[in-house]
Amino acid sequence: MKKIIEILKKVILSAFILYGYNLIATRFNLVIPINLITLTSVSFLGFPMLFVLVLLRVIMF
Repeated sequence: MKKIIEILKKVILSAFILYGYNLIATRFNLVIPINLITLTSVSFLGFPMLFVLVLLRVIMF
């Protein structure tokens, strides 16, 4: 039960991190959509994955 709560906390925290980033990034047109792939990748790989997603966004588009 503790493991499920810990994973749920990580998912909720990563959703807030992505939402906060999107609030700031709308001015620069670098919005990362909050979907299952981005949410799980930021949840399990941590905060540096956000930088990887931003870098991919800049390189691809």
